[in-house]
Amino acid sequence: MRARWRPTPPQLAQVLIGLWLFGMGEALVVSSELGNSPWTVFAEGVSKHTPLSIGGATLATSFLVLLCWIPLRELPGLGTVLNAIVIGVSIDATLALLPHLDAIGVRWAALLGGIALVGFASGLYLTAALGPGPRDGLMTGLNERFGWPLAAVRTAIEVTAVSIGWALGGTVGIGSVLFALLIGHAVSFGVRRIGPYAAPPRSPARAEAR
Repeated sequence: MRARWRPTPPQLAQVLIGLWLFGMGEALVVSSELGNSPWTVFAEGVSKHTPLSIGGATLATSFLVLLCWIPLRELPGLGTVLNAIVIGVSIDATLALLPHLDAIGVRWAALLGGIALVGFASGLYLTAALGPGPRDGLMTGLNERFGWPLAAVRTAIEVTAVSIGWALGGTVGIGSVLFALLIGHAVSFGVRRIGPYAAPPRSPARAEAR
């Protein structure tokens, strides 16, 4: 547990780069306007009913999800805190720089490129072994507390997030479906490619990524 709060400089750099790239990938998916990832659908829906931006809503949601860890007795790490902060900032910064995408081919490239970037970035972040992200920790905490299968828990969480987000006005489309179908493979590929060059993971989130 202490190791999660005392990273080596390479670990810290790895997790920060991974989380920033994760936010960039999410922003590419948003800019494609073909449908957002489940949690970004939720954040976009929240942003339409509050003064928050999508990134700000992502940040607020992350800390609310962390509160759900308390009854589950899930333990955070530095990566958990950084996850809650960096991804939201990265999403807003990237969306502010991206031009509006008009051509359908460019939009599809942004969608698929965003999914691939999230997968690669997840490989960097997860193998840094500095604690699970808020949503990963909720998933593994429910699994350990109630014995529910990880796949079922993950699906239920994502379906709930996208359903509430859609009801609030978040963008759901073919991109949302493709993200759900492809992200597991993208993350697994990222972890397997980066894992041999990174410190052995201590986070249970990596087991789900495989």
